[in-house]
Amino acid sequence: MADETPRPSAATDQAPRDRWGRQIIGPFTLRHITVLLATLVGVGVLLGVLTTPLSAPAPTLAPQPGSSFVVVGDVTDGLAVGQRAPELVGTRDGQSVPLTDLDGAVVTLEDVRGGPVWVNFWASWCPPCQEELPVLRAMDQAYRDRGLSIVGVSVQESSPENVRAYLEPYGIDYTIGFDGRSEVFKAWLGFGLPTHYFLDADGVITVRHYGPLSMEQATTIVEGMLAAQATPAASASPTE
Repeated sequence: MADETPRPSAATDQAPRDRWGRQIIGPFTLRHITVLLATLVGVGVLLGVLTTPLSAPAPTLAPQPGSSFVVVGDVTDGLAVGQRAPELVGTRDGQSVPLTDLDGAVVTLEDVRGGPVWVNFWASWCPPCQEELPVLRAMDQAYRDRGLSIVGVSVQESSPENVRAYLEPYGIDYTIGFDGRSEVFKAWLGFGLPTHYFLDADGVITVRHYGPLSMEQATTIVEGMLAAQATPAASASPTE
């Protein structure tokens, strides 16, 4: 007697295989498309893991200097606008250390008081300091006869001779102090280069600037100081 138990037809056996093997787009079957989508999802998950920071980003420095500002120490509040600037003196082993120029002579603010004074902390190894050096040279040439005194304080340098050799091609003629161990820089609460302080005739800080100055910025500051000195009764709020 023949076995009459119903058997699945060939069409039934092949139905699932045909569904996955059916061409959907050109020569690509449903199986091809499914595998492709799964691969894309996996790659997306992997990229998300790889690009996720392992920790939160470092906080922004305060005060916020320009992008060309080279931080060389712990961030401080710096000397404040409106504050009388201290003398160019640091401390070493508990003893006062005056700033000296490249020839070893003592440099003091008292010697240049009576007109606008621009104190510029810089270094020959500092890229933004290098870029702005021609600006200071041009400002010295343009405003020295009008009473501007510039004191460049070279920070963290190996020797006065090296600083002199670096400056020679630039023809710098304003006062350069040598602060090889940064005693004066620290006394002035410096933490990055270049740092600029502009003092009025009485030695009061009128402008503080972190980062390099353009010719236009420097001219605006100096012209403003000269105008204020010519008309002391004029009330102008200092900018930082």
